Amino acid sequence: MLRFCLLVSMLAVAVPVAADVSGRVRVIDGDTFDVAGVRVRLHGIDAPEGKQTCETEQGANWACGAWVTAQVAVMYDGKRARCREVDVDRYDRVVARCEVEGRDVGQQIVSRGLAFAYREYSMAYDLDEKGAAINDRGLHSGRVQNPAQYRATSAKGRIPVNKNCVIKGNITKSGQIFHVPGQRDYERTGINIAKGERWFCSEQEARAQGWRKARR
Repeated sequence: MLRFCLLVSMLAVAVPVAADVSGRVRVIDGDTFDVAGVRVRLHGIDAPEGKQTCETEQGANWACGAWVTAQVAVMYDGKRARCREVDVDRYDRVVARCEVEGRDVGQQIVSRGLAFAYREYSMAYDLDEKGAAINDRGLHSGRVQNPAQYRATSAKGRIPVNKNCVIKGNITKSGQIFHVPGQRDYERTGINIAKGERWFCSEQEARAQGWRKARR
């Protein structure tokens, strides 16, 4: 009996418990908040990236990503939120469903046409998106590239083809510079092979070809 109780206790300790995050909101973008200093990615929704552009029905480009961020900031910046953790993503952000004044934040954002239901992870906001689309609310009044597709397109030239050759040789006004994983500008640096930029498999190889390491 004692062994059984110990086993139950060990299992109880091993199972992670979802955490609540509560506090004032600082809006980062349409689907990402800082809540009491914790970076929170809203579960089940996907908003345009900050630099993403969209088209109006007349074919004019507009900064929809920045617009969405501004709209969501008006709705939630400085307000108190209570968020229930669902997961933690690869960027170590808490993925959560949040409430402000007792109302589901994700549902409100999707209903106003400021984000899409992220059906890959949840169907919770499927009908809310359809309602926004039928009524041409927010993003649905124009042409918007799916945010996930936009991210995949933007990542072109940033993800190594060969997992063993991850050093980025970048040509700038300062000359031929290489970036290694972990440096400040590594993630946002893209490689344009047509311009003479390239991937290296080691720092020694890069230096031998006349490239220097980025300072940061």
